[in-house]
Parts: sequence; C-alpha cells; structure tokens
Amino acid sequence: MTTIITGKAHVYNVDNIDTDRIIPGKYTKTLDTTDLAAHVLEDLDPAFASAVRTGDVLVVGSNFGCGSSREQAPIALKAAGVSAVVARSFARIFFRNAINIGLLLVEAPQHDIQPGAQVTVDILNGAVSSNRQIWQATKMPDVMLEILNAGGLVDFLNQKGGYK
Repeated sequence: MTTIITGKAHVYNVDNIDTDRIIPGKYTKTLDTTDLAAHVLEDLDPAFASAVRTGDVLVVGSNFGCGSSREQAPIALKAAGVSAVVARSFARIFFRNAINIGLLLVEAPQHDIQPGAQVTVDILNGAVSSNRQIWQATKMPDVMLEILNAGGLVDFLNQKGGYK
C-alpha cells in the first residue's frame, strides 16, 4: 500500500450509516465480491455502485459502520473500488473488520471535503487534504499499517509464519 492515496470524493454527510445501509442483509449470503460491490450503499444512494471508480474515496460523517458486525460491509466497499474511507468517526468493530480485510479507514473529525473534489490521504502523517485545505487525521498505529500493507490480517499472519 502506498502512503499517499488520492482519489475522487464521494461525500455523504450523514451520521450513523450502519452496515445494513452499506450492504443490505439480503445480499450478504454470497461470497461473490462482485455481487456485493454491485449493491454497496444502494439504500443510501442507488447510483453509488455505478458511479464509484477504483481509487475513489468515500467521505462520511460520524459513527460510520455501526450496527451489526458483518465483514461484508467493508468487503463490499473495497470490492467496489473504494481506496479509503474518511469519516469523522467509525464504529470500532467496523474499523477493525475493515483493517482486517485491507480497507484503509481514516478518522478526520473536522474535514470539510466537497463532493467530487480530489482528496489526498497521507497515511504516515495522519493528514487529509482537498482544495488546498489540510485536516488533521488520527494517525494509524504501526501494527495496523503493517496489516494494511500486507493486504489484510490473513496475509499479515501468513507473512509472520502463518496461523499457529
């Protein structure tokens, strides 16, 4: 994973977007990530799945990913091409599930990112910028950076000698 990510912002200034809105439960009975990606965020924005492109950045409000602990939610976002999610805050279990599958999450409580703008995430320095503005972000702990760099928890553990 590169330490600087730049992509187009898809902005939803909505708090408490739960995992059911990220990927509706009726689509969680498949292992086909393409199918998950086709329905990602459809209850929030039916056009999102067709508008998002590989490398784009999802920008949301507070407590993103609350609700049930379903790994399909971050998997659907990653499969759709989202390179990072910038939020004011994340539900803790969603945060860990996303890191475990290799999806970058960045908490930037004060961001004012505009829809369609180019967003840059500086992972190492904990910063998010757009339109010549820079916002402080929570710095990712080193072990989580290692997991992200490995592509997710399974790959990280395999690189460390596998499951024991």
